[in-house]
Amino acid sequence: MDTRKRAVVQALLWAGYVGISLVMVASFQRLTGSLAFVMVCVGAGLWAASEGLRALALRRGWLELPPRALLLRLLLLPPLLAFSLQCLLLLVNRVGLALGLLEFPANMPHSGLMILSYTVNTSILLWLWAAVWVGLQMINRWRLGEIAKWQAEAAARALELQVLRAQINPHFLFNALNNLRALINEDPVRAREMLSRLSNTLRHTLQHSAKERVPLADELAVVRDYVALEQLHHEERLRVDWQVDPATAGASVPPMLLQLLVENAIKHGIARTPGGGVVDIRVARDGDKLSVAVGNPGQWKPGSSADGTGLGLANLRERLTRAGGEGAGCRIEAADGRVQVSVEMMAA
Repeated sequence: MDTRKRAVVQALLWAGYVGISLVMVASFQRLTGSLAFVMVCVGAGLWAASEGLRALALRRGWLELPPRALLLRLLLLPPLLAFSLQCLLLLVNRVGLALGLLEFPANMPHSGLMILSYTVNTSILLWLWAAVWVGLQMINRWRLGEIAKWQAEAAARALELQVLRAQINPHFLFNALNNLRALINEDPVRAREMLSRLSNTLRHTLQHSAKERVPLADELAVVRDYVALEQLHHEERLRVDWQVDPATAGASVPPMLLQLLVENAIKHGIARTPGGGVVDIRVARDGDKLSVAVGNPGQWKPGSSADGTGLGLANLRERLTRAGGEGAGCRIEAADGRVQVSVEMMAA
């Protein structure tokens, strides 16, 4: 709320209090100009006290304090302000009476007990005002915090998507284009087929990386295109064993999940193994759980470049945490000269 709106609300609040007080006084006794003047002074004093309390709390950063420290200040300061206000009103009354500007009923009490009573009443009003104001401030801060959190998450997600879009191995793209150039003269029909596969791979990356999950069928199709392009480069060194459970039809996965696993298998396994080898791709479903496992020849030990601490698998784990569903996770195992990366998640 800007300064002008806040000032209007404050003025209307205490003006309303003064108006209600005048009506109540008039219902019990004759309302004189002097009483009306004093009630207006009370309203102005409450407005000044609440504004002073608000300004002090903001200037001293009370809202940043622990709850106990904030509560202590809000309990002690309103009575001090209320007592100061009553002393000021008493002075105004005495001066007004001495100068003949004010006139009160002869039976109107002016004892110290009455001043104490007025101080307590005023303190209660300021406590109520402070409780409402602090509550609104906390709600507003929580709302702004939630907005900032969602903006930060949106920015992080946008950055993540940029990383995903840039995640296609530049060497893969370079090799694919070089192989296509050589294939154009040797086998134009196959060259056109490989060009279509490359186009499908790039289109999938650009279009689907902005989604939380994509159909598993789409992911499998683009990985088959990706594997075909890699086989064009590695030739007989790259062999793939597909084992896809028909029960997985209709399942969905985070975009580029399977492609990332296969890319890592080829990069860290096939490319580094003399003679190449077989990449096992297994996709199975057990009830609501979907498991994806990709195995490749090679060696692995914790702390290596392929242990999942790199950008690719670390990014995958983060996406699984957000979009994989309950119990989603990723693990790496090595045995008998082979490495396997397994992913488990909800099927939809």
